[in-house]
Order: sequence, then C-alpha cells, then structure tokens
Amino acid sequence: MSPFLLTRTLPEDTAGADLRADVLAGLTRTAKELPPKWFYDARGSELFEEITRLPDYYPTRAEREILIARAPDIAAATGARTLVELGSGSSEKTRHLLDALPALHSYVPVDVSESALTGAAEALLAERPGLHVHALIADFTRGLALPGSPGPRLVAFLGGTIGNLLPAERALFLRSVRALLEPGDALLLGTDLVKNEEVLVRAYDDATGVTAAFNKNVLNVLARELDADVDPADFDHVALWDPEREWIEMRLRARSALTVKIPELDLVVPFEEGEELRTEVSAKFRREGVRGELADAGLDLTEWWTDAAGRFALSLATVGP
Repeated sequence: MSPFLLTRTLPEDTAGADLRADVLAGLTRTAKELPPKWFYDARGSELFEEITRLPDYYPTRAEREILIARAPDIAAATGARTLVELGSGSSEKTRHLLDALPALHSYVPVDVSESALTGAAEALLAERPGLHVHALIADFTRGLALPGSPGPRLVAFLGGTIGNLLPAERALFLRSVRALLEPGDALLLGTDLVKNEEVLVRAYDDATGVTAAFNKNVLNVLARELDADVDPADFDHVALWDPEREWIEMRLRARSALTVKIPELDLVVPFEEGEELRTEVSAKFRREGVRGELADAGLDLTEWWTDAAGRFALSLATVGP
C-alpha cells in the first residue's frame, strides 16, 4: 500500500480558541451571527448527510451528476497528477475524479477534522493501493501551503461551499487559491445557481425538520463546548431568500424574550422575542458572476458544466495572464 502522510498545520487548541472568538464577536453584535462551520460536530455531520438525501435538497445530487458525466472531460482538460481537495470531509464525491484521472499520483485532502481525513484516507487506500495520500489538517480560509507533489495539480473546492463565504471573504479565498497555482494547474469550483425562490427555500427548510435540527445543532455545540445554558427548543428555524444579494440565509429566531448565559466567556446574551441569530449564508451564482470573481483573483474560466436541469455548476479555471 502506498504511504499515508498526515500533516497538522493547525495547533491542537485552534478549534476551541476559534469557537470562543467567534461566539464572543458574533453574539455581541447588534445583528447576531455565527459562522456555519460550527454546525459540524459529529451529530451535525450526521444531520447534514441526512439532508443530502432529502428529495428537496438537490445540490449534492446535481453536483454528483456533473462529476459522473464530466469527470473524463475534467481529466482531459487538466491532465492532473495531483488532486488537492479543500474541505474534503469523507472524500465521497472525489472518487469520481480519482477514477477518471489516469495519470494521478497524489491526493491531498485538506480538512480541519483529523478523524475525517484518516477515515477517508484509509478507505481510499484500501480501494486504490497505488495512490499516494498526503492529508493536511488545515483551515483553507487562513491560507495554505501545499506539500511537494507532481504537477499539474487540480485544486477542487466542491459542494457549493464557496457560497458560505461573504463576498469579501470569497475574494480573499480565491486570491489565496490563485497563489497556490502554477502555470498548468487548475481550480475546479462547485457553485449552486440562482433559481426559483420556492425551490431554494424548500432545500433549506424541509417539511421533515432535518434542516431545522441541523441549524439548531449549533446551540448544542455552544452548550457542550462553552457550557451555555441554551435550549434549542426556545428557537425556531428560519430560511429566507435575499433577492438583492442572491443568497439564502438560515437563522434561529427566539420564540420569546430570553437570556443565554455562557460562563466560559463570562457572557450574558439577551434575545428579544422574535430576534434572530444568523447562522449561515448560502450564496447562489450566475455564470458571469463566477467568471468575474475568478478574473478578479487572476483566474480564467475555461469550462462550465451544469447538471441537466441547470441547477448547479462546476467550473474549471486556470491561471490567467
């Protein structure tokens, strides 16, 4: 079996320090907010996997459809010998790319979760003993240094996750990706597309309540990690479409006036009845908008593929002049 290397670029206590900083900053603002990354403890990850199987949640199926249909085209266009995946998680969808890249030598999954990286690498190497895997425990939003590996390299950022970044954050992220790329390398980017409001809202507010449980799970994280005396039952799940910004917002709305105490931060957070805490932004995109954001980062959009229904897109970008 080929070697599995694991490199940690995040200090052991980074997650705890980041959570405390995000909660202190986000819950003391006039318009309260928390970053969506705090959904994803073990239970949150299970709930998200359940969401991806819901009939109304189309992005995962649509992206998989494109990957299955276009993986040979992606391989032909890139000739990649190294595949880098940002936010790799279980690396489940990546298998379609791995199978289609005949010259692939190395796979570099990047994630904040050591357990996710180790589990995915072990499964991949059992299926593909000739593959070299060098996993990075890293936060790709903080800049990234890649290990030495043969080129050309294909950097994949899938799942529409870029939509969770605000415009300024997206610009910074894309510039940081551009800094990783050399001539001949490419970026494969997954973006959910603007569509009918009803379709979008249903995808984030299912009738069975799975997305509501996922949204409220951030409160369970605060209770467990920071000893917050918060009860998810005191909040309602809300999903709204912002037509001006063209993004979905997920929020938690206080059912009545209440106070959340967080002893770990010596913090008392009052909520008025109906007051909302924003927990996620999920931007939706148009082709020309994606092209423009890539160009601003020094990247040229060279290929654009969608699923048959035109709901989701994978774009391929290369280093600009």
